[in-house]
Amino acid sequence: MQRPVIITCAPTGGIHTPSMSPHLPITPTEIAKASNDAAEAGASIIHLHARDPDTGKPDPRPETFRQFLPVIKQSTDAVINISTGAGLGMSMDDRLRAAVSASPEMASLNMGSMNFGTFPMLEKYKTFKHDWERPFLEMTEDFIFPNTFKTIRYAIETLGQEHGTKFEFECYDLGHLYNVKWFVDKGLIKPPFFIQMVFGILGGMGAELDNLMHLHQKADALFGPENYEWSVLAAGRHQMPFATQSAMLGGNLRVGLEDSLFIGKGELATSNAQQVSRIRGIIEALGLTVATPEEARARLALKGGDQVGF
Repeated sequence: MQRPVIITCAPTGGIHTPSMSPHLPITPTEIAKASNDAAEAGASIIHLHARDPDTGKPDPRPETFRQFLPVIKQSTDAVINISTGAGLGMSMDDRLRAAVSASPEMASLNMGSMNFGTFPMLEKYKTFKHDWERPFLEMTEDFIFPNTFKTIRYAIETLGQEHGTKFEFECYDLGHLYNVKWFVDKGLIKPPFFIQMVFGILGGMGAELDNLMHLHQKADALFGPENYEWSVLAAGRHQMPFATQSAMLGGNLRVGLEDSLFIGKGELATSNAQQVSRIRGIIEALGLTVATPEEARARLALKGGDQVGF
């Protein structure tokens, strides 16, 4: 029998800007409510970024995270996963600040350098609320998101070894799986580990189902299916189809306004919980079940919510 599907929800992220949707959580109060509502709808993991509450700009400051992390912890048993992707253009030390301060059960970690192009959004969005938004998108036409072997090792040693934090290893391309394999072979990544396969970002893998099948098969060959959990996220209109396909193949999935602002063609999602509820309904209609936070913790061998620093 197929195991319950682990749903991750990413409520806010660092790619979309405040002008793109009035429903994107910005303030600590909004982020906390969005996270709690998503957990109530069925998400067992909440993947978190922070925003400057005045401008909506991605914000790596631990003091910003600490305005909503305890609220979420007190209101839900969901696993809290803090991003180390933060905002494009930040140093690795900046990207790690919040997670090092909070010592969470999980943190994300990008597994390779890449072109990360969000500038095509400028074709759709012409006016912006804040001065930083347009330049933030424009700069990605000539930008490399750096994740070197040295900085990846630094993150694994700093968070994994010193804090007992487990990672969501974000893989945007086939080569990123081989980077994970290198660290596994060196003994720095130990099973069970969590692979997040990312599709539809310009500069990474295209959102095509044969790419998903190939990555899944290659990951099984590299790691052995008993040693890792895998999940899928896809940007924009591909979000729900790819999430559904992952569940059908025995994998897990991620939804949330970080990845797509929409719930249907031309229809903005009014909340993260709406997306979680939609994919939960699909999963259950397929005869599958949704994992609880306790089940996710057990399968990922997490340290427990009582061992975090907030």
